[in-house]
Amino acid sequence: MKRILITGINSYLGKCFKRYIEGFSGYAAVSISMRDGSWRDEDFTGIDTVYHVAGLAHSDNGHISAEKAQAYYSINTDMTEALAKKAKAEGVHQFIFMSSAIVYGDSAPVGERRRIERGTMCSPANAYGDSKLQAEYRLKKLAEDSFRVVILRPPMIYGPGCRGNYPVLSLFARHLHFFPRVDNERSMLFVGNLMAFVKLMIDNDEQGTFFPQNAEYANTSELVRMIAAAHGRKIRLVGGLTGLLKLMGAFTGLVNKAFGSLSYDMALSDYSGGEYREYTLQESIEITEGVSKEAI
Repeated sequence: MKRILITGINSYLGKCFKRYIEGFSGYAAVSISMRDGSWRDEDFTGIDTVYHVAGLAHSDNGHISAEKAQAYYSINTDMTEALAKKAKAEGVHQFIFMSSAIVYGDSAPVGERRRIERGTMCSPANAYGDSKLQAEYRLKKLAEDSFRVVILRPPMIYGPGCRGNYPVLSLFARHLHFFPRVDNERSMLFVGNLMAFVKLMIDNDEQGTFFPQNAEYANTSELVRMIAAAHGRKIRLVGGLTGLLKLMGAFTGLVNKAFGSLSYDMALSDYSGGEYREYTLQESIEITEGVSKEAI
């Protein structure tokens, strides 16, 4: 029996993984809250893997206060290190940490391409990204054969009930008649594919840094068109707006976040230990939008 402890009792990814892994025999999962200090009194004895998804999410753009920056480091860096030290001291064998592609910095501006390849240097553009990267550094110092550390750097994650950029695009797709046509390239990761990947990390007793993503790149305009089509709607993609989007991007990072490019080289995401990309982009959209009979 594999015993898994999931941090973030109310987190989206934590709840998704608990529901997913309990669908297989031979696994027992429990979730704990990290919102107060009570987790320090939990007994980790007998736990095989800690899946650490709790943290302070990136919910701002541009300048932030010193207090907010400190909160990122306190929660995403210091608390992660303290949790890992406790897990190691109490005999946990594997620690899986949800980092992010944000450790490489922001998306490329509209009209430009940015692809992350093996050897691309990390260059966080904000306190959130740096807090994740600093946590990675501290975890690597704790790693050894008896305490195997897995660091995941996923791109944008989406799925039924998710938060972030995807619900905004879905709202546009379901209500707008026109949408800008842009030529960009985005790596994305459906939550169903992520759950399968995390299970493989546990089953294969992995350690190291990994870059899971869907088997297909996404284009923002085509993604909106596909979402609209899933609801039986047609949306017209309007070209010739790249210049306007570039101008808007000079004033707000939201434009580049939506219409800029940021992708992983597919070779970074190949995994020889088993197939995790169980859902295509089309299938994942239909499930996310609730128009597929399949549920995750």
